[in-house]
Amino acid sequence: MSEELLVNVTPRETRVAVVENGMLQELHIERGSQRGVVGNIYKGKVQRVMPGMQAAFVDIGLDRAAFLHANDIFRSAQLDAGEVDDAPGAPPSMQVQVPITELLRDGAEIVVQVVKDPIGSKGARLTTQISIPSRYMVLLPRSRVLGISARIEDDEERARLKALMTELARPGGAYGYIVRTNAEGQPAEALAEDIAYLKRAWDLVEATSATAKVGSCVYEDLSLPLRAVRDLIRRDVDKVKVDSRETCERLREFAAQYMPGLAEKIEHYSGARPIFDMYGVEDEIQHALEKEVPLKSGGYLVIDQTEAMTTVDVNTGSFLGQRNLEETVYRTNLEAAQSVARQLRLRNLGGIIIIDFIDMVDAEHRRQVLRTLEKSLARDHAKTTVYDFSPLGLVEMTRKRTVESLERQLSEPCHECSGRGTVKTAETVTYEVFREIVRAVRQFDAPRLLVIASPKVVARITDEESTAVAELEEFLGKSIRFQADAQYMQEQFDVVLL
Repeated sequence: MSEELLVNVTPRETRVAVVENGMLQELHIERGSQRGVVGNIYKGKVQRVMPGMQAAFVDIGLDRAAFLHANDIFRSAQLDAGEVDDAPGAPPSMQVQVPITELLRDGAEIVVQVVKDPIGSKGARLTTQISIPSRYMVLLPRSRVLGISARIEDDEERARLKALMTELARPGGAYGYIVRTNAEGQPAEALAEDIAYLKRAWDLVEATSATAKVGSCVYEDLSLPLRAVRDLIRRDVDKVKVDSRETCERLREFAAQYMPGLAEKIEHYSGARPIFDMYGVEDEIQHALEKEVPLKSGGYLVIDQTEAMTTVDVNTGSFLGQRNLEETVYRTNLEAAQSVARQLRLRNLGGIIIIDFIDMVDAEHRRQVLRTLEKSLARDHAKTTVYDFSPLGLVEMTRKRTVESLERQLSEPCHECSGRGTVKTAETVTYEVFREIVRAVRQFDAPRLLVIASPKVVARITDEESTAVAELEEFLGKSIRFQADAQYMQEQFDVVLL
């Protein structure tokens, strides 16, 4: 499998695309005005403690107060997590019984880290279990956990890394570490360099937070290109192509310092065509904003993103199969499982996801479809959990969400329909106009009325509803005139008293 990272840099926006076998799998976007805050460490102030929710709102200098749950508050009790996920974050916190009123008080100043960007109407999600990632490991300065990524499956390699880290982390022994997947096969020198780097970074955070004002950022995560090199470059990545010479040099220097041996994979793209056009990425981005996803067999997916969850519906479409209905359904579902995994990565969909595969009678077919889905999700950098088919034939899964989905990054609710996805028909608006005319006449005394509406609505009123207008004028004893305005959307209208 060939894998490439494409970095597109413009003055106001940076985009990183992960391309596997010529197909876009992931897209990361960072804009100067909307840079994410995940991973940043702030000095915050508790605004309000809410015992009923076991949570608190904390001011960290953002537009909306951030949310801190009691389970995310560090306590001196030692945690033990030998098997951890490969995400750059603290190990999962244990359920607590301690009331939040005993952990926090209103007005208290605390150092917190953002684990989720503000999404929609929700503020950022915080934790006091600080973690600082590097190339090969994650520093847990408030824990003494020593964990190895569960994605390193070789027992001998796990034992080697465990022994190395035990030896390297012994001096002082005050911090915990999570060894990431990238550390597999790395020598002791490389791990020692990471430990020294992380210690310097934490010392700086402690020194800065001691004197910093409330709401100030005391540690900022790397910019998107540097994060991409740190987190996304694996041994099977063939090339990192950057269309900015300045950024390319900066990435090479970063790689040479922290990832010796990988710097030669970074090269400058100097082609005449834009790099994303050259690799067909721009077209894929446009397709990723559509609800319907075609399958090669002729079937298709319908993806709906809502506030509560994301639903995926699988349909056979024009695929008729060759043997029987069960075989046709099975083949469609197998292809759909692979496509769903790709779409979740590409669209960065998170939270609860419900997949409605086409009903299958054979239990073995269901197992194979589920296995294909899990296998296709294996390369996903975000943590995913897939559950078995429900009694209704639905597959429920979760995917860790830290930033807005691609659709919400690039789109906004339709001004015409206010995000509903539909608009009222011209007929519906016409009858609303009639009701508003009656309401206005009964409330105010005016001899004449002027109705301003969209051309489509006015055309219907003056044509198909002309008889109704005449009856309305006779009933009210008023003269009614209609005026079309192209600036009005279909649901907009004004009744003006003359």
